[in-house]
Amino acid sequence: MNRNKIQRITFIAACVILCILVSSCGARKKTYSYGKPPTGRNTTEPSPRDTKHSGNTLSYYADVLGVNPREMNSSLYSFIDNWMGIPHRLGGLSKNGVDCSAFVGMIYQEVYRKNLPRTSRDMAEIIKRKYDDQLREGDLVFFSFGGKNIDHVGIYLHNGKFVHVSTKKGVMISNLKEAWYYKYLTRCGTPSI
Repeated sequence: MNRNKIQRITFIAACVILCILVSSCGARKKTYSYGKPPTGRNTTEPSPRDTKHSGNTLSYYADVLGVNPREMNSSLYSFIDNWMGIPHRLGGLSKNGVDCSAFVGMIYQEVYRKNLPRTSRDMAEIIKRKYDDQLREGDLVFFSFGGKNIDHVGIYLHNGKFVHVSTKKGVMISNLKEAWYYKYLTRCGTPSI
């Protein structure tokens, strides 16, 4: 192969990788601060990452979510607790920074022993769709902040709450019924894997 051909192939491969990373989870909000719905009325509750807790992790998250600890997967909440507050980093796969699809994929691998596709868009293609009022712990919720394409994913917990990686606040629990999230919710359901 001549040198120009190798450079061209390298350039194309780099562009493909960059496109995958950018499409996985890079959405940003437009004009208002995170956690405030477009109406300006702040309905956000304190995030678990903003409060220190001591004692039983499962009991703590049961209180946050308003459920009985017996209804919860302890491995899931232990994983979430270990990652709470870790910053967002596009393409990140470590506690130095992680993106939404990597975080969801790691949870599924460690907690449920299942492998998901790497990008939120590809994850959305393998779910059995549900209405938001049918969601159960571990189901996936997908958002489209920038147009038609899915560009964000989180994991449903209980009582309208889901865990995800915010571009500004990192790993956190948010309320699906907040106007901001509900407006951009495009798909939800259980992975068919």
